Amino acid sequence: MRDENIKPAVNALHFVSSGTESADEAAHLLASIYGQSSADDAEVIVALGGDGFMLATIHSFMDQDIPIYGMNRGSVGFLMNEYSETNLRERISEATSETICPLRMKAESADGSFTEALAINEVSLFRQSYQAAKLKITVDGKTRLEELTCDGLMIATPAGSTAYNLSAQGPIIPIDAPLLALTPVSPFRPRRWRGALLPNQVTVQFDVIESEKRPVNAVADHCEVKSVTRVTVSEARDLSSTILFDASHSWDERILAEQFKY
Repeated sequence: MRDENIKPAVNALHFVSSGTESADEAAHLLASIYGQSSADDAEVIVALGGDGFMLATIHSFMDQDIPIYGMNRGSVGFLMNEYSETNLRERISEATSETICPLRMKAESADGSFTEALAINEVSLFRQSYQAAKLKITVDGKTRLEELTCDGLMIATPAGSTAYNLSAQGPIIPIDAPLLALTPVSPFRPRRWRGALLPNQVTVQFDVIESEKRPVNAVADHCEVKSVTRVTVSEARDLSSTILFDASHSWDERILAEQFKY
């Protein structure tokens, strides 16, 4: 009788490298051990690098129904598994999966152009000059903050809540929580406002006040748009990606452990 708890083996792997010396060496070695399938034929994409490269890999394979398993060959590895050359197929077969949806940013620039981009971690707005930014925040058509004076503002996914959002004193969100973190960067007025937790179904609009005097840039992961006047953000529920984590060190465990670090 077949044991229903035994997961089928993963055979076809496609290794991608961030391009650093250590990542390239690892990709070459692992491909020689496990074989290198094409991306079209692969059952799993194995990303070798740091968190930044993992984000780029997720963007590259977004909504292609190919899970991604990362191994750390960079300086930061919150999204990555520990690097090891042994038992890779077994580790992947036993890994836990997390499905994430990106944010969709729609930015209008001062010249009247529009830019659309996706963000796995967060969408951020930052002052472009020595002048503080002034932003109006609207949630589902209702103005929630008439004027926020700050260095910047971001809206982060659960996946991104442990990245720049955490550095800005934003909350850590469990990966399966239907929430987004709205977090200011160095707020000046209102001085005591520290952000908000929002349902992930909402549409958030940021209007730049005095945009000519106080220019603002918008960033969706690695895509930057300069001199924006309005930015709209919502969850792209029509897109998704699956990330694999070692069963012994799941994403839930990482997020829980991060909250007890000091």
